Amino acid sequence: MSRIARAVINLGALKHNLVVVRQHAPAQKIMAVVKADAYGHGIARVAKAISEEFTSEDAFAVASIDEAIMLRSVGVSHNIIALEGFTTVADLALLHEHNITAVVHHISQVILLELHQQQASNLKLWLKIDTGMHRLGFAPQDVKKMYKRLLTTGADTDIGLMTHFANADDLEDNKTEKQINTFNEIVEGNPADTSLANSAAILGWPDSLGHWVRPGIMLYGVNPFVKRNNDFKLKPVMTLSAALIAINKIVEGESIGYGGKWTCPEDMPVGVVSIGYGDGYPRHAPNGTPVLVNGQRVPLIGRVSMDKIMVDLRTQPNAKVGDKVVLWGEGLPVEEIADAAETIGYELLCGVTKRVAFEYHDGETE
Repeated sequence: MSRIARAVINLGALKHNLVVVRQHAPAQKIMAVVKADAYGHGIARVAKAISEEFTSEDAFAVASIDEAIMLRSVGVSHNIIALEGFTTVADLALLHEHNITAVVHHISQVILLELHQQQASNLKLWLKIDTGMHRLGFAPQDVKKMYKRLLTTGADTDIGLMTHFANADDLEDNKTEKQINTFNEIVEGNPADTSLANSAAILGWPDSLGHWVRPGIMLYGVNPFVKRNNDFKLKPVMTLSAALIAINKIVEGESIGYGGKWTCPEDMPVGVVSIGYGDGYPRHAPNGTPVLVNGQRVPLIGRVSMDKIMVDLRTQPNAKVGDKVVLWGEGLPVEEIADAAETIGYELLCGVTKRVAFEYHDGETE
């Protein structure tokens, strides 16, 4: 028996979640977000699976040019958009060489294109508008001026217009509606393609769909909302599992793990599981965080260590060494673990480390 934890990636679930995107945005083109190694799921296998379901007009979005080049290196032929754009003349050459579309979000980029029009020639661009996120993008009053300047650089004149929402995951917050209205006022009369909607907006803000939608976390089966009152029929793509490697009988009053932060209230069986923060399980997961032993919930007890966690097996008297333990995925949403650990599902999925063995399946996970 190997102690190595494994992450089973259900490509069938991934494709199902893409269908959910199309159900909510049937008239829109899709810009599937696969940055950060496809949110920790493996960019090559994920992009290949998504490509099989794409139309010729759909595209991928990544953070950087390096990520875009990685996609090209594994045979992705669809359009790729680098959301952070470019910073140097050398970047412009890479955009040309690998047929990558770039987002322009800062005046320094506009100046670079103006100064190097030969290298800018025919580049495909999106212009980003800051409608309230205040991270990247041009202020509303500067958009028309910057758009006109881009048209004089020699770049492709079919320039898209995009923005990003700050609070779309909260359906009770009116900031998203304000951002939509701001964007619509800015682009009124401009026939350019538009892109506003991230996963939460696709599912919860139908007025934001525009011409292109940008699904990210929902592709991986995670509900993007603060209040998850609807599961939207998404299926988890990653199931992270390990195994029981020991079951110890610990007597009443004895403490468990580093720091002795949990004490046995009675004589009880304690299971030791072959996973820890060295594999990406959150060290700050508190006592009581659920895990599944043979499909049944049991609570985490004691501190998470680098290679191991411990669980209370009082409700699972038949558990034995070698039994499967699921940390998140099928039967146990990563959102629930994230809530317990006071983080978000994005971080947990992206944080799975290289020593975890990844397996890819086209259907249901084991």
